[in-house]
Amino acid sequence: MKPINDRVVVKPAPAEEKTKGGIIIPDTAKEKPQRGEVVAIGPGKDGNLMTVQVGDIVLYGKYAGQELNFEGQDYLIMREDDILVVI
Repeated sequence: MKPINDRVVVKPAPAEEKTKGGIIIPDTAKEKPQRGEVVAIGPGKDGNLMTVQVGDIVLYGKYAGQELNFEGQDYLIMREDDILVVI
């Protein structure tokens, strides 16, 4: 996958299976992850270079990006502006 402009492809982290106390969370109550790993970046837009790099772990907004299933793996495609912080 090669995103265009200021788009970033992120592989979301898996949802939490248990709480810290050991309670198993059912699928219906799991929260959508807000953390993931950057797997591809576009070239940037209007001469602005991208600030994230492939392999960065990032936090993004709860409803950021477009979901995509590619070759059996879930990804999110979002603008670089939707990324809140690089960890």
